[in-house]
Amino acid sequence: MPSFYVYNMEIIFATHNQHKTQEARAILGDDWTLKNLHDIGCEEEIPETADTLPGNALQKAQYVADHFHANCFADDTGLEVEALDGRPGVYSARYAGEHCTYQDNVNKLLAEMQGMTNRKACFKTVIALILDGETHLFEGRVDGTIIETQRGASGFGYDPVFMPDGYDQTFAEMGDELKNSISHRARAMQKLMEFLKK
Repeated sequence: MPSFYVYNMEIIFATHNQHKTQEARAILGDDWTLKNLHDIGCEEEIPETADTLPGNALQKAQYVADHFHANCFADDTGLEVEALDGRPGVYSARYAGEHCTYQDNVNKLLAEMQGMTNRKACFKTVIALILDGETHLFEGRVDGTIIETQRGASGFGYDPVFMPDGYDQTFAEMGDELKNSISHRARAMQKLMEFLKK
């Protein structure tokens, strides 16, 4: 059995987002004590200057590993639209500008896709884990479609316009419980959990 596997192992999630933290705790279960950046007193915004999802995730995880000398993981998520050559991709959170809102991003996306018939897209989440100094990457992906008008009031980001394949609801219509069971982040987190349990 690997030396790093112990019950109630402490691991840091390099995020300030409480929603993401709660979701990760639910997936990881009781074998780990999961702390986020607030919990360890890290209030600064960690730079995300890479041009890929794995690069940004690793940059955040490495920052925590270097400054707090702890086992940690970080994630980065992007929406990739086929007809837009993969945009907004790594720039999904700030697609409409540095200080844009979720609505600004959705408005820009729908404007760019106006009249397009190919509306295929996918959400990707990449998790970078640094455990005992070794780096591991995990990816979760959900394929779907960008609909023409917004639907639903839950979720955040592009959820009101993203309909995953096999469903007739957008992420914003299906509610947190269903969305979190099939989401890109949940799939990446599941891979992380399976790795940690080995």
